[in-house]
Amino acid sequence: MSDQQWSYLTDMDGVLVHEEHLVPGADEFLAELRASGAKFLVLTNNSIYTPRDLRARLLRTGLDVPEEAIWTSALATARFLHSQRPNGSAFVIGEAGLTTALHEVGYVLTDTEPDYVVLGETRTYSFTSITRAIRLIDGGARFIATNPDPTGPSREGLLPATGSIAALIERATGRSPYYVGKPNPLMMRSALRALGTHSEHTLMIGDRMDTDVHSGIEAGLSTVLVLSGISTRESAERYPFRPTLVINSIADLLGRVKDPFAAA
Repeated sequence: MSDQQWSYLTDMDGVLVHEEHLVPGADEFLAELRASGAKFLVLTNNSIYTPRDLRARLLRTGLDVPEEAIWTSALATARFLHSQRPNGSAFVIGEAGLTTALHEVGYVLTDTEPDYVVLGETRTYSFTSITRAIRLIDGGARFIATNPDPTGPSREGLLPATGSIAALIERATGRSPYYVGKPNPLMMRSALRALGTHSEHTLMIGDRMDTDVHSGIEAGLSTVLVLSGISTRESAERYPFRPTLVINSIADLLGRVKDPFAAA
């Protein structure tokens, strides 16, 4: 498509790893990106973990991804809040990934008259914290959520995630949250700025039409849907938009990182 070198944004779960196991070809794909000098970021809507935590998780599967190449909805949320209200304050429901990101941009975490209530993902949602969030929002705090995903996976089955708890708070307060993570294209644009690349020559690889492909298209990126995760070829046909390319897995891009559409 162009002599310009491509940069890559790739989702993590369903693209590079699946249920704590390496997706075949993912390690070779990242090795090819490094060898070609291509810029890349691994994206995730998960706000629980810091990039250091996620690097350790990926290492256990056999993938060596540096911390600086991991971009989370927590980091995107922190950067967004810093751009809106530098050195502000927030009441946070979430884990270390979110609280660390907010601290790093100079935010103070408080439950007294915060500028924002920031809702992220946690494995231990507390009724007390949710009640406090409702009262703070009702009192004037602005409502932010890291991502709209209603459920998350676990070994025992589905878990309620950020979107479900946000719906509860929204119903109680009548205030809708502003979601920063996918499918908001803001997540993609913040990743592009972090990477220092332009949308015209950046590819988004994901396994979900409703988040990865949707946000990639809205941010002006070329998109690749892999069928190794959530979306299937059949379910993809039901959407009013289409990815640039549909492939079985990340392994299908091996040998094509300099021109991913060469054999399309």
